[in-house]
Amino acid sequence: MVVFRPFKAVRPKNQELAKKIASLPYDVIDSIEAREISGGNPFSFLHVVKPEIDLDPGVDPYDDAVYAKAKDNFKKFKEQGWLIRDEKPGFYIYRQVMEGRGQSGLVGCVSAQDYWDNKIRKHELTRKEKEEDRMRHINALNANTGLVFSFYPRRKDIEEIVDKAVQGQPLYDFTGEDGIRHTVWRVEDDLTEKIKEHFSQISHIYIADGHHRAAAAVEIAERRRECNPNHNGSEEYNFFIATVFPAEDLRIMECNRVVKKLNGHSDQEYLEKITEKFEILEGYKEKKPKRKRTFGMYFEGMWYLLTPKPRMYDKDDPIESLDVSILQDNLLAPILGIKDPRTDPNIDIIGGIRGLDELEQRVDSEGMRVAFALFPTSMEELMRVADSGLVMPPKSTWFEPKLRSGLLIHSYNIAQGVSYSTL
Repeated sequence: MVVFRPFKAVRPKNQELAKKIASLPYDVIDSIEAREISGGNPFSFLHVVKPEIDLDPGVDPYDDAVYAKAKDNFKKFKEQGWLIRDEKPGFYIYRQVMEGRGQSGLVGCVSAQDYWDNKIRKHELTRKEKEEDRMRHINALNANTGLVFSFYPRRKDIEEIVDKAVQGQPLYDFTGEDGIRHTVWRVEDDLTEKIKEHFSQISHIYIADGHHRAAAAVEIAERRRECNPNHNGSEEYNFFIATVFPAEDLRIMECNRVVKKLNGHSDQEYLEKITEKFEILEGYKEKKPKRKRTFGMYFEGMWYLLTPKPRMYDKDDPIESLDVSILQDNLLAPILGIKDPRTDPNIDIIGGIRGLDELEQRVDSEGMRVAFALFPTSMEELMRVADSGLVMPPKSTWFEPKLRSGLLIHSYNIAQGVSYSTL
């Protein structure tokens, strides 16, 4: 059964600071965007999670100086009293409201051992260089600064505890510049044991977003176990911070695609090759697909609707039947030559939050040739893949709203006489 335990959160001292500190996760904006967003705000947690913004723009984001700066900035936040640490372990509730739609998750620590035992289920491959980046960041700060976004099938007993806890006074309650409201409560101590007990009856949970954060924390746990001759399993490095939501509360948005070149095909050749595997409707006014296994395509100033012809995929295969797989296997790879969308420079992934106007702009004004609008992957599809021990194609899901960094941080303890500086 799943381990879910309370922790002593490092967090903003008060609500005024919380609004100034809270930042987007490190991996949804680039360094240029981070510099712009944090400009004039010394409290922004981007100074900790994207510390290259405080260095010369020419510095490699994986240079040792970047992690040293993250450590210095994190230390400064604590020494200035902007961040405090709770004296007692506890659980927290993090609620977000976006466009009138709310989601409330419990924040606590999950177990590295559960990750190894597949009680924490994944649906994405991780890239080694990104894992290494987060490992170096965790090791420098001796803390998890990013929440792993996870979920479980709804349970009435846990929902009742959350409903009771949010009747109290929140620690923070503010609305960001993007209109998303963020509210955080600390769960009263008398409910802590009940939460642990209820989660101990859950056989597994799922990672929605934050696979690299989780993988890095687990690798750190393994390395620190090896370095600590007195390891006993209770050390904080054996656990990492996660926000766990009921599955039914979450919203998956589509991950759209834009492509730079047609793989040597003329416009006419490209369209002819598509017709071999897809039915094409020209002048598709809806632009966005309205049902699964259909695709919007923006090309040469016009929207098309693509529908795969019969027998182009196995509807019973949890991977092959995904919309992202159908597009990849029948168009992006064989026609446009894109074998790996994670690494191929000919393709960019555009989160659905940016809308269809972003796709049109990229094609009309920014040098891309064709854009594809997809129907979102469902929670049922995600769980089916994870339960099968499989992984989805790259960039199959986009969850919104994103969890803010800097509101709740999990700090490790240091084993006496053990150095982790060279891990």
